[in-house]
Amino acid sequence: MNLSKPIPPSFNSTRLLIRRYRREDEDFLYAAARESIREMFPFLPWCHPDYDRDDTAGWLDMAETNWREGAAYSFAIFSDDGSHFHGGCGLNKIDDHPVANLGYWIRTSSTGQGLATEATIALAAFGFVELGLQRIEIIMSTENIASREVAIGAGAVEEGILRQRLLLHGRPHDAYLYSLVKDKR
Repeated sequence: MNLSKPIPPSFNSTRLLIRRYRREDEDFLYAAARESIREMFPFLPWCHPDYDRDDTAGWLDMAETNWREGAAYSFAIFSDDGSHFHGGCGLNKIDDHPVANLGYWIRTSSTGQGLATEATIALAAFGFVELGLQRIEIIMSTENIASREVAIGAGAVEEGILRQRLLLHGRPHDAYLYSLVKDKR
């Protein structure tokens, strides 16, 4: 994707500050991931039982490289005053059509408050306005009920089930495909 303007490093929703990850987020990210392994590991293998600070530092380095190259835009989700880290979201697999994949996760202690849905709505708007996307896809295992509820709550439309679309822990998973399109949210 060829963008002629700089990508804003942050934006807000009603209750959230959503901003580009920084190196100083390492402690927040590490603690939230460790807290959430049991819930996230089945669907997000990066959050595994042996997750350590090297994983966090490596991911932050990769997020910085991806941002600089325009390959992916990863954001930390904070309370609106920036005092509490809730999780992360991002746009990746950005192509020339222009389409991107949207992902999200919320730490265990912050779930059940609608934060993932709010962040998804705000991130989709960011993608349409700032990146010029025409379509955003959300793909999740058919076993990931919580993620499906977020997609539905954000107004995404179910387009179908993709057979064996994901490989999680060596096992193929069917996946729901949800989409948001520009001017049809």
